[in-house]
Amino acid sequence: MRVLQVNKFHYLRGGAEKYFLDMTEKLLAAGHEVAVFSMHHPKNLPSPWSKYFVSRISFNEAKLRDKLIAPGRIIYSLEAKRKFEKLVKDFKPDIIHLHNIYHQLSPSILPIAKKYGIPVVMHLHDYKRVCPNYQLFTNNEICYRCRPQKYCQAVKQRCFRGRTADSMLVALEMFLHHRAWKIYEKNIDLYIAPSRFMKETVVSFGVPAEKVEVLYNFIDPVKAQVEKENDGYLLYYGRLSYEKGIHVLLQALRLMKQSPRLKIVGSGPEESNLKASVKSLGLENQVEFAGAKFGAELKEIIVKSKAVILPSVWLENMPFVLLESLALGKVVVASRTGGMPEMIEPEVSGFLFENGDAADLAAKLTALDNYNLEKIGQAAQKTVADLTLDRHYPKLENIYGRFIKTK
Repeated sequence: MRVLQVNKFHYLRGGAEKYFLDMTEKLLAAGHEVAVFSMHHPKNLPSPWSKYFVSRISFNEAKLRDKLIAPGRIIYSLEAKRKFEKLVKDFKPDIIHLHNIYHQLSPSILPIAKKYGIPVVMHLHDYKRVCPNYQLFTNNEICYRCRPQKYCQAVKQRCFRGRTADSMLVALEMFLHHRAWKIYEKNIDLYIAPSRFMKETVVSFGVPAEKVEVLYNFIDPVKAQVEKENDGYLLYYGRLSYEKGIHVLLQALRLMKQSPRLKIVGSGPEESNLKASVKSLGLENQVEFAGAKFGAELKEIIVKSKAVILPSVWLENMPFVLLESLALGKVVVASRTGGMPEMIEPEVSGFLFENGDAADLAAKLTALDNYNLEKIGQAAQKTVADLTLDRHYPKLENIYGRFIKTK
């Protein structure tokens, strides 16, 4: 089988890239031929296919060139279309698997697949298929204003980077791609959703249900026994940004009669605001900011925690933080939002609290000592026991096979 994997970044940047890179390795190890299409970047991993990659563009750097070419790259990249067609003609794939292509690559590559009769599946790593700003979250609240295809709302809310001009550009992008050209509708054979919630969400925006299949993400196998003893601290780890709801967690600590310790691991734009909140709430003796941690050091911090808290106020899809914590046998206390409730049976394999409700979170944290946390940790591990790469891969291969047989 010849598989063409497509993602705008070819280095480990986030969850989408981890899946893209890991699956590329797995396909090669299974004996398939794999090509990749991406964008040039200084951090890219070596690739024999890099001669086909599109030129780099950065939307975060103030380079005049990037500002001038940004609209064309976002709406319809002729460079990406030309180089993608060259790769398709040279590699002759049986199937194309898209990951994140928005902005840096654009959907200009999609008609090429149709032109050569190649089936296309697309992974829904985020909400960009239906939401101009990727998140269904704007002005610090969950937002469905564009449903079904009312993209003028993006301009009214200035939902992309808080700027009118940028919001107008992504609103135009969405209008052209989905209402005028219907470029995704005409050229995608199947969407892969990492949660039932993702499927339900995109279907509510008009994507046909029969074109969306749920396939949970896989996680790396871990060898960890559930700790009977822990160091007693609560743990948040991940990006320090508003939508992650860390401010709700701090408010919950302030409401608790006990004084539990909280370790915050990570970095992000809200770090200074969170440190100021800790001081204003009088939590300096309870809260530790440990900075960003990775690998074995992070794993040790997770394992030694009493519970991992995921207080997100946005619609988390299926975060790796959740899956990794459950795999390590940790008690997880998560907000009832997005796809997270699909992995947690309340009071059996973890705990759920109402999104944004600090009092409810405080009550759940206070009640932890009333439960057998070792037993809950064991149940948590069982929840994700089947979410391994070895069990995930045959399901993906089956999806590929269905479309290759019918092309």
